[in-house]
Amino acid sequence: MPASQHTNPKTDIQIAQEAIKRPIMELAKEKLGIAPENLDPYGHYKAKVSMDYVKSLKDKPNGKLILVSAISPTPAGEGKTTTTVGLTDALNHIGKKAMLCLREPSLGPSFGMKGGAAGGGYAQVVPMEDINLHFTGDFHAIGAAHNLLSALIDNHIYWGNALGIDGRRVAWRRAIDMNDRSLRQMVSSLGGVANGFPREDGFDITVASEVMAIFCLAKDLEDLKTRLGNIIVAYTRDRKPVRAADLKAHGPMAVLLKDALAPNLVQTLEGTPAFIHGGPFANIAHGCNSVLATTTALKLADYVVTEAGFGADLGGEKFIDIKCRKTGLKPDAVVLVATIRALKMHGGVKKEDLKTENLKALEVGMSNLQRHVENVQKFGLVPVVSINRFSADTDAEIALVKSACAKLGVEAVMADHWAEGGKGAADVARAVVKAVDSGKSNMKLLYPDDMPLVEKIRTIAKEIYRARDIAIAKPVQDQLASFEAMGFGKVPVCIAKTQYSFSTNPDSKAAPNDHVVTVREVRLSAGAEFVVAVCGDIMTMPGLPKVPAANSIDIGPDGKIVGLF
Repeated sequence: MPASQHTNPKTDIQIAQEAIKRPIMELAKEKLGIAPENLDPYGHYKAKVSMDYVKSLKDKPNGKLILVSAISPTPAGEGKTTTTVGLTDALNHIGKKAMLCLREPSLGPSFGMKGGAAGGGYAQVVPMEDINLHFTGDFHAIGAAHNLLSALIDNHIYWGNALGIDGRRVAWRRAIDMNDRSLRQMVSSLGGVANGFPREDGFDITVASEVMAIFCLAKDLEDLKTRLGNIIVAYTRDRKPVRAADLKAHGPMAVLLKDALAPNLVQTLEGTPAFIHGGPFANIAHGCNSVLATTTALKLADYVVTEAGFGADLGGEKFIDIKCRKTGLKPDAVVLVATIRALKMHGGVKKEDLKTENLKALEVGMSNLQRHVENVQKFGLVPVVSINRFSADTDAEIALVKSACAKLGVEAVMADHWAEGGKGAADVARAVVKAVDSGKSNMKLLYPDDMPLVEKIRTIAKEIYRARDIAIAKPVQDQLASFEAMGFGKVPVCIAKTQYSFSTNPDSKAAPNDHVVTVREVRLSAGAEFVVAVCGDIMTMPGLPKVPAANSIDIGPDGKIVGLF
């Protein structure tokens, strides 16, 4: 059996720091045919592709689109981003022209508990430290644009409030790219007349900002500016909406985002081109990288591998029902990532016991993978199951997973890209090419545009989460009715829900049925053109764990970062 995860003593950051990277201008020219004058370099190993060049590609044919998603995440780890990187390297390894598109990591989880978003082992994108920290400054620009709008709202109220904003109905919160529970709910403008009018306020993490969603869905600068202007920031006393354009905020916000809008080009450890651009969370936002990155990559490569956040019930559903609905994109195949370790956790095994063979628990946990497979098939798409190999996986466990997947009519392939890079996922790449070439994927949306908003939420809950029904209080129903009365009845819905379960209870593993999804709150994202339904106890501003990852991150006298994964 080949070397597998956790048999290599090197950390991800050590592997990344030892990598021999190619100058990005050289790689872009050789692999993608992008001339240096069409790139804006950020140092030697990362660059933005100019928007003029992006526009010049519009008449080129598209390559094939492969969506990578996963089972419901567990503390055992699944390796979705690692698979996205390894699969793309593997496609190139078997002779295909492929590139990948990922989301940018948020500083919140990088210093919190989730870890980075640059892959792992020998399936990483580099420069890893840059990507997981400030990168090209996109998130700072998004946070600045968001908070500029916040400042303009309060400033408008301070200087006479000509628009008649009701201070009790300001819908625009502030944003920061850090996990900080103390900022969830607060009162601003204390300290007297000179500081404005006190009102309730709060912060969301930047990746939950509507500006992030708009940034990732905008087709170009003009579309970005229009969407920013459509943001509803507050209401008047007679419930009339006040938009960012009413405050003349969309122009300066677009100025702050102008450079950030261009896709970021980096590379994998094996020199595969990668776009990393935009980064909404999938549990509290729509969980996909930018439309601009995906559509540009499709013009540059024959195969484009992209990931959607968390499980296929969250990022996968939103990729299709929001991103594909709005752009006309259609995946040609879907890869569902799992590990035998994680499936055993869904079967009730504790993390410390995962190295012991347990076929009974694995069989129970397979119900989670089965449901994700069925959900992908509901969208008319062909799934391939990629099982990340760990050294403790036994032959009997591998045989059980393959047999169970065969009964579902899908191929399950073992992958070892963490330890071996692209060649370790060559079998997955061949299975994906076979699925793409079959032409059997024919994507269909889960619900039509003209379905009432409450029924869209109910449809997702019943069809994807297998809930008995939704629980939605009358004030929340009235809020949805008001959105429809304002002309937003045809937009899709974005469910904000725990990523750890099909239900709203994060401790309910495997494949729960007959549960009720409680819709606690709804928010209108008029610029992004969707309605957010906050379900269960999900927070749009996460907190840090008892022992945050920040405790292990440091820098030596040589300037080398340590402890970052």
